[in-house]
Amino acid sequence: MHETPAGEQIGMIGLGLMGTALTERLLEHGYRVAVWNRTRDKADPLIARGACWSDNPLADCSRVVISLYTTDVVEAVLEQLQAGQHPGLTILDTTTGEPEQTAALGQRLAARGVHYLDAPISGSSQQTRDGAATVIVGGDRAVFVQCADLWPILGAKVFHVGPCGSAARMKLISNLVLGLNRAALAEGLAFAEALGVPAQAALEVLAGSNAYSRAMDVKGRKMVERDFSVQARLSQHLKDVHLMLDAAAAHGLSLPLTETHRLLMERAEAAGWGDHDNSAIIEVLRKPRQLP
Repeated sequence: MHETPAGEQIGMIGLGLMGTALTERLLEHGYRVAVWNRTRDKADPLIARGACWSDNPLADCSRVVISLYTTDVVEAVLEQLQAGQHPGLTILDTTTGEPEQTAALGQRLAARGVHYLDAPISGSSQQTRDGAATVIVGGDRAVFVQCADLWPILGAKVFHVGPCGSAARMKLISNLVLGLNRAALAEGLAFAEALGVPAQAALEVLAGSNAYSRAMDVKGRKMVERDFSVQARLSQHLKDVHLMLDAAAAHGLSLPLTETHRLLMERAEAAGWGDHDNSAIIEVLRKPRQLP
C-alpha cells in the first residue's frame, strides 16, 4: 500500500471505462476517493466499493484525476466546477486531448495558481485495471515529482516528456503505432482465414515470430473469438485518429497508413461497431461469408 498524506482524499472526475478503472486502482491501494461524473448513476458501483460522491472534487481535494472524452469536454467540466478551483490544486488529466488546446489549458490554469499535468494513459481500461498501462506526463517537473505516490497506481511505467502539452503529443504518436499494430493484426488474421488457416493457429505462429506485437496479447484472442466486449471503444480510437491527422496536417505531413486506418474505422463505425471494442475492426476486413 502506498503512503498518502494523512487524511488526503483524491478526486476523480469522469467515470467512463478508464476513469472507473483508475478509481478501482486507487481504492484497491488504500486511497480515499471522491468521485464526480456528469451522469451520477455511474458512480453507484464505485460508491458501493468505498468511494464517496463529491459535488465538486476540485473544492474537496488537493489532487484530482480527470478522465474524459476530449479536451473540449475537460474544459466544459472545469468551467462547470470552476468555483472549486483553488491555488495549490493539482489536476492530473488522463484524457487523450488535442495538444495545443491542452497546453493552452495548462497556461490558463497556471495563471489561477492551479497545477496541471497532462497525463494520458497508454493502454486499455483492462490493462489499467491490471496495473499494466503506461502513463505519459507533461507539465512542471516539480509537480510531477510531488505526485510520485500516484504514478505506480496509474500505470506500470511512467514517462515525464516535457512541458504541458508534450504528453498529449506523445500519446498521439503512441496511439498511431498502437492502432496500426492492431489493424495489421486484424488484416493478418483475416488473410489467414481467407487462406484456410485457422485464426488461432495463425495467432500462435505470429506471436512466436518476428511479426510479434503486444497487440497480439491484448487483442488477438478477442479477434479470433469475436469477443468484442469493451476494453477501449472503437469510436474512441477513431476520435484519436482524427486528432493525429489534424496535427500532422498542421505540420505539413501526410500519414497515408493512418488515413487508411481512418477509412477502415469509419467503415466499422458505419457498420455498427463503434461502441464495441476496437478489436472489432477485423469485422470489416473479413470476407463477407465469414461474418456472423
